[in-house]
Amino acid sequence: MNMKLRPLAASIMSIGLLLGPSAAQAQNPCAAKNPCAAAKNPCAAKNPCAAAKAGVDPRTVTRPKGTKPYSASRSQLVSEGKQLWSDTKLSTNGMSCNSCHQGNAAFNESFAKPYPHPVAMPQAQSGLKRITAEQMVQFCMIVPMAAKPLPWDSKELAALTAYTGEVQKGFIKTRGSNPCAAKNPCAAKNPCAPKTR
Repeated sequence: MNMKLRPLAASIMSIGLLLGPSAAQAQNPCAAKNPCAAAKNPCAAKNPCAAAKAGVDPRTVTRPKGTKPYSASRSQLVSEGKQLWSDTKLSTNGMSCNSCHQGNAAFNESFAKPYPHPVAMPQAQSGLKRITAEQMVQFCMIVPMAAKPLPWDSKELAALTAYTGEVQKGFIKTRGSNPCAAKNPCAAKNPCAPKTR
């Protein structure tokens, strides 16, 4: 190759015009799994967990005394809950549980702890120091999904609570193994994350 053309060829190759994407781009484990690349990016929309519903009455997300949850086999509830996890009809704004939590996104580290445990969003907006999985489902119905809480004896509430337990197990199992987690471009914009000072 002509000596004068070598720098030009090297320059073209370095920007991928001659040989396509560079080796570094092709080997990027985060490129295909970018949690913000999806069309329904929960980080791009207006924050569904923002203060629009600040001041949620803790009584609306706390099981009334004397009420009992819907009863069915755990496997049946988990199966039903898995379907409801992506059901946008539960909300008034087109969101579902999966809108924020697809691929275990938007969970704080506290999600790995057994319930009841502290969760920033209900703590900030309702003053609840620790919540159950059932309370978290109800809180998400009210705040991100802009809907009414589910009836306390409903199959839907029991199913989503049971499936949340399965999601939590998956979160615990995969925590720390995601090569994109530390560089997640949505992490700083987590719609439910507490603001740090």
